[in-house]
Amino acid sequence: AAFCLAILALTRPLGIYLFRVFEAEQRPWPRVFAPLERRLCRLCGVDPSHEQTWQQYTLALLLFSLLGIVVTYTIQRLQHLLPWNPQALGPVAPDLAFNTAVSFVTNTNWQAYAGETTMSYLTQMAGLAWHNFSSAATVIAVALAASRGVTRVPKPGESRTIGNFWVDLLRGILYVLLPICIPLALLLSAAGVVQTLSAYVEVTTLEGAQQLLAMGPVASQEAIKLLGTNGGGFFNANSAHPFENPTPLVNFVEMVAIFAIPAALTYTFGRMARDQKQGWALFAAMALMFLTGVTDVYLA
Repeated sequence: AAFCLAILALTRPLGIYLFRVFEAEQRPWPRVFAPLERRLCRLCGVDPSHEQTWQQYTLALLLFSLLGIVVTYTIQRLQHLLPWNPQALGPVAPDLAFNTAVSFVTNTNWQAYAGETTMSYLTQMAGLAWHNFSSAATVIAVALAASRGVTRVPKPGESRTIGNFWVDLLRGILYVLLPICIPLALLLSAAGVVQTLSAYVEVTTLEGAQQLLAMGPVASQEAIKLLGTNGGGFFNANSAHPFENPTPLVNFVEMVAIFAIPAALTYTFGRMARDQKQGWALFAAMALMFLTGVTDVYLA
């Protein structure tokens, strides 16, 4: 009940914030984010005022995703030559590297490996955690593009456009994901989630046996993994690991992080449609499916 109330309480304010970021002329925190956005757009050759048709939007999304696959595959294959590999892990096998790169680009995050024995810290951060940001921002962009396609009515003679993929991607990371993930990662780290670049630690158990404890930059990856509704995680245990989820409070916060943006996007859609009842109808449908699944598992 507390979880459902927390999500309900976050839906409206976060939904309004998302609407201001992507649809309003005056975006939040203009003195902080606006200069960064202008510089990044100029650096990337992106015109924020240029709108794309659905074909152009789709092509940009596919090109960005293809580039992400190539970069992540290369990092995995060369991780034994790159820094931040204190355990001297070897290169990831070609088929596993390709499967992982495609999986993370598509926000599927299907992991056929144990992260602590396969991926270096650099691969986890520059490859997988980066994709947790970019794929989540891409999913938000697609949701917004679909919403614009439904809610926008072009004037006679105008072509139907659905925004600019590069602008949506940049704003999703700059205005939404990073500002939430930085304090969330600090909170998780303070609450006991591991965050270090040190090598693994060998300890002696109470029974006198030797055990190697895997370390790593976990809290920073855990924050975006949950906020972006990504799966797997540093230890490939979906947060069912004491170094990712050490206390009931952390578990509650992580659960809220998973639902926050999807729930808020329903309110954003209502704003875009100029009919908030439509947004709440989407929220109610999602809530019904969630509660039905919870009830079914509980009864089983």
